[in-house]
Amino acid sequence: MRAIVTGGAGFIGSHLAAALLSSGAHVQIIDNLSTGRLSNVPEGAVLHQLDIASDQAYDLIVRERPDVVFHLAGQANVLKSMTDPVTDVRVNVLGTLKLLMACKRASVLKFIFASTAAVYGSTVRDRLSESDPIQPVSFYALSKCFSEQYIRLFAELHHLPYTILRFSNVYGPRQQPQGEGNVIPLFMNQLRKGQPITIHGDGNQTRDFVYVGDVVKALLSATLLGRNGTYHVSTGESISVNELANRLIAIHGTSHPIVHTASPRAGDTVHSCLDNLKASEELFWQPTVQFDDGLREAYSDFMLQGSGFRLT
Repeated sequence: MRAIVTGGAGFIGSHLAAALLSSGAHVQIIDNLSTGRLSNVPEGAVLHQLDIASDQAYDLIVRERPDVVFHLAGQANVLKSMTDPVTDVRVNVLGTLKLLMACKRASVLKFIFASTAAVYGSTVRDRLSESDPIQPVSFYALSKCFSEQYIRLFAELHHLPYTILRFSNVYGPRQQPQGEGNVIPLFMNQLRKGQPITIHGDGNQTRDFVYVGDVVKALLSATLLGRNGTYHVSTGESISVNELANRLIAIHGTSHPIVHTASPRAGDTVHSCLDNLKASEELFWQPTVQFDDGLREAYSDFMLQGSGFRLT
């Protein structure tokens, strides 16, 4: 298989690229290294330092004619999206559209898109399904919604097979304290620096944390399954931010202060938990890594700087 991974020098993308190489695939990466790290690129992958919205990225896909394009690149910093929504549109929406046009020209067999639980925004249920309404509360989430719509319409008009995967909060080795779903490395950064863990609001907001290795397995399943479908990649289990902080402090092994700000951050959702039944039935995928096990691995990697990320 010939695969192109956008964002392949980043957190999830680098794990995916390594797994593809292990399976015998020929892997090329498109990443402008704005947040990705050169040290994350696995040996054997070919890196092209390009912007996904550029003509050069378009030409690369047309020239290389990959079987599959995994689109994981994007502007994923929620706070940045609230102050600079134009960048979100250029990178996340126009970048996705440019890739779709290139895939059509190159006769790509499958376009796999990394979306997010953030699209549901203010929709509150104990466990969300793919048919629940989307109500984004950040420009980042809105840009992902628009990207999904472009993919579906493009596929209908131009017969480009796709799979959309909506990730819950992904965590694991190599994750940096910037971007979407970054609460775990943010807390670990504060632990390492000896700073109080800062929780925005009362800390009762909940998240569904899924380990990066499980996410990669879902991406690989999507190469053959889930044609023109949208799926949750999640655990279906909720953990409050307060509970997360206490578990990290327990792993850290020493007492540590926790402080709360008066209000939550703009663009943050209150409750997020995704049902993964559809992915289980149609992608034959289920998460296997227990949260405490994955959290210890992420903690050890971060504290040892094994990801190549250097704290400042």
